[in-house]
Amino acid sequence: MAMHEMRKDYTMAGLHESDLDPDPIAQFHIWFADAQLAKGSEPNAMTLATADASGNPSARTVLLKEVDERGFVFYSNYESHKGQQLAENPRAELLFFWQEMERQVRIHGTVSRTDVSESGAYFDSRPLGNQLGATVSPQSQVIPNREFLEQKFAELEAQYASDPVPMPAYWGGYRVVPETIEFWQGRVSRLHDRLRYRRAESGAWVVERLAP
Repeated sequence: MAMHEMRKDYTMAGLHESDLDPDPIAQFHIWFADAQLAKGSEPNAMTLATADASGNPSARTVLLKEVDERGFVFYSNYESHKGQQLAENPRAELLFFWQEMERQVRIHGTVSRTDVSESGAYFDSRPLGNQLGATVSPQSQVIPNREFLEQKFAELEAQYASDPVPMPAYWGGYRVVPETIEFWQGRVSRLHDRLRYRRAESGAWVVERLAP
């Protein structure tokens, strides 16, 4: 099929203002639970969009590891490309696309690093291989070949054969504190439902319907 002929009509459900929880974080938990039941691939996978101080954008997929009233948390190398952009411009957007349910969620807000103790608790909970991988990888930097990584990994594996792997100082969490959260439900004829929570000056959440 030619690319310009590829299209899908969304028919599974609608989204009305009365369907929403007053709290967008509670609403996210409801949809996230639905995504888990839908048994899609990695429901916590999200696109993270960032930009540097000059406005040059970047996007990549990361994994959500925690969400509560404080915001949405993911972990990464602070010296990576995304880390450098967030240091220059601490704002980001997250995008979840749950194709199985014809749903999207967009989160836009400010970004800050998580507390070291919070990052450390998560790092300690990770499988050994993930801990070693985070330690050996100079993320986003040019490396000579794959063997470079594998050799460093083997050396570190031998070094910590019987000891816990310490969390690198250049690794930790980021928390996206939302200013807007948009819930999108696909509909027939591209008349999609888009309901956005926006944080008012009073601190309360205001729900607005956006044109598709």
